[in-house]
Amino acid sequence: MIPEAFQQRMQELMGEEYPAFMHSIAQEPCRALRRNPLKRKAGQAAGEAAREALPFVTESVPWTPWGYYYEPATQPGKHPYHDAGVYYIQEASAMAPAVYLEAQPGERILDLCAAPGGKSTQLAADMRGEGLLISNEIHPARARILSENIERMGIRNALVTNETPQRLAERFPGFFDRILVDAPCSGEGMFRRHEEARREWSPENVQLCADRQDEILDCAAGMLRPGGRLVYATCTFAPPENEGSISRFLTRHPEFFLEEAEFYEGMEPGRAEWIANPAEGLERTIRLWPHKLRGEGHYTAVLRKEGKLPEAEAGEYPYKTQTGIAESSCPAYVEFRQKYLRTAFTGTLLQFGEQLYLAPLQTPCLQKLKVLRPGLHLGTLKKNRFEPSHALALTLCADEVTHSCELEAAGKEAAAYLRGETLQGQAGEKGWYLMRVDGYSIGWGKLAGGIMKNHYPKGLRRNYETL
Repeated sequence: MIPEAFQQRMQELMGEEYPAFMHSIAQEPCRALRRNPLKRKAGQAAGEAAREALPFVTESVPWTPWGYYYEPATQPGKHPYHDAGVYYIQEASAMAPAVYLEAQPGERILDLCAAPGGKSTQLAADMRGEGLLISNEIHPARARILSENIERMGIRNALVTNETPQRLAERFPGFFDRILVDAPCSGEGMFRRHEEARREWSPENVQLCADRQDEILDCAAGMLRPGGRLVYATCTFAPPENEGSISRFLTRHPEFFLEEAEFYEGMEPGRAEWIANPAEGLERTIRLWPHKLRGEGHYTAVLRKEGKLPEAEAGEYPYKTQTGIAESSCPAYVEFRQKYLRTAFTGTLLQFGEQLYLAPLQTPCLQKLKVLRPGLHLGTLKKNRFEPSHALALTLCADEVTHSCELEAAGKEAAAYLRGETLQGQAGEKGWYLMRVDGYSIGWGKLAGGIMKNHYPKGLRRNYETL
């Protein structure tokens, strides 16, 4: 059931469009996924693999070259490609905010409210593994899901933190080139997808969300460098959380202004007449309506902070960086790398107990921060050996390793591997193998005596059947 107070408000706001709007709310939602240009096969440049056809997609999502619609019956979440990180299942409208942020390789990017990770993984793809991405989520359980998705999509240059916006703002004043604020909201745009959003909605919760958004945006403003870009997004129709949040923010922060943004078919300008004291330029903000396009209800605003890159950043790095360890202190890892890897990693080695990570270059000091994933998890240092992580496997392709084993996604061996079974009758040199499905890395195996021991994580194993 759609809340009556919500219906009454939307009827007053939308007038003649209201019947079409309510009809769209009653329809089945469109399904979409986003290809991962970081995931490639041997010999391919980044992005080439993402242009290959998938068996279950139909037409493209207009605002991103990596987005595609699919039919629900095809169930791409159950395909081995999903486990390999070839794509991320993501609602089409939710792909728009990261597109508008325009993240670039080598930049420092913050996704402030990042779980479950769709937008963070999209930003990481735009960064092509270069620069620093901090993906933050305040709720611990959701932060763990975020970390899992960062791993699945083969991302090397991301840190996952579990902090409040206020705590991050204290640590990182003027630090980031671009910030995405996908703000917690009343979720009205998800009514046709999530019963919970309908059940928990109330006018009081709309106001509570609007107040919370003000606090989050203020934190983001302080962390953005002069000249930087901030993209604000919600999945609600509520004016207090959309045009209202932006207008209040611009009143508090006159150093920001709304930028022009490209409108795609079905997108409409923000509605200044729906709020009191509207800011100048709200027609540059974007509303995505489910009765106008193939996606859910969203709102997006693109903001720029006045100024230019500070002089200090043109030369010496002005922030204290995280101290790492020397490779020589972990000889088992060095031996593994020299024997099994054909690629060089750049970054800062970090060790936490037995676990070895590679943080992006110029990672800021992480002391006293709640960090779930301090970069790429390389693996585990045991007594006299090194065991590579699943995360490392997902970042690699066949031409970056000494040994690999190819499986067909539709074959029995791929299904057996993903169930955690040992593979018999395998030929090759003894040692670690990068396991692949149709050319895409999916995990590790260890060959000895013609038997491929399965190192696919137990927590990820499923009862796969042959496709």
